[in-house]
Formats: sequence, structure tokens, C-alpha cells
Amino acid sequence: GMTGSELPWLCDYGFQQSREFRALKALMSLKVHGSHKYGRLIQQNIYQANYLAELVDAAPELELAAPVTLNVVCFRYTRTGLDGAALDRLNDDILVRLQEEGIAAPSGTTIRSRYVLRVAHTNHRSRREDMEILVREVLRIGQELACNVPPAAMTSR
Repeated sequence: GMTGSELPWLCDYGFQQSREFRALKALMSLKVHGSHKYGRLIQQNIYQANYLAELVDAAPELELAAPVTLNVVCFRYTRTGLDGAALDRLNDDILVRLQEEGIAAPSGTTIRSRYVLRVAHTNHRSRREDMEILVREVLRIGQELACNVPPAAMTSR
């Protein structure tokens, strides 16, 4: 017979206790709103992510850390004269401030051993202006924090 670890969890099954039904909410939402609406919202997120990438490209102090794939944008604040470790700390501090001030909640990640901000854009309520606000605030906070970096962290040029 079956051992205890092989027995199915009944809570994983639907009304008839025979079939997984974890996707009920998603299925009902699709039924109510239709797949076209979801497709439009996903496409909108992709367009907005690309717009964010354009804004990052246009700001000399910001750099894209990876090509934008669909809705994920990875970028960081840079400043001449700061070494890699100082820039990593600076971007980590920017991330914390963005979250503390309730501006945005990106995550941080490491790409090619550099710490970067990672925006995985999935919010259907976002507008293009939100991308502009994010970039503006990253620049403002980065500027503020970079001015407080002790000279010891500066690379010799």
C-alpha cells in the first residue's frame, strides 16, 4: 500500500476530492474579464517596462544592467569616482530609501557581480508617470546619498 508520505493531501483537491483545483481563482477571473483584457494588461506592462528602460538610458547617472526582457528592468545608479563596492552599497541604500519612503518596491539582485535594482513590472494599475517618478526619485536619492560617501570610498583617479 501507500506510505503516509505518498498519500495525497485532500485539501489540494477540488469539490470532488479527486482533481487539483488551485487555479479556480485564475480561471474565474479569466471567465469574468476575458483573456483579451489580460493580454492587454500584460502588453501594457511590457510597454511600460520598455519606457522605464528608455528613461534609464536617457539619464547619464543610470545604467541598464541587462537587456530588458518583457517586463523586467535591471538598472543602477552610477557615479564617476566611486569603486564597485561603494556603488553596490549606494544602490542597496537607494533601494532601502525607495521602500522606506513608499515610492516603489523594487528588489535588489546581482548581475555580473554588481548589485542592481530589479523592477519586475506586473502591476496593471501602473502608469507611465510612475516610471518617470521612479527614475526621478532614484536620481534624487542617489545624488543625496552619493554626497555623503566618505572620500575613503573614492577610487584614486
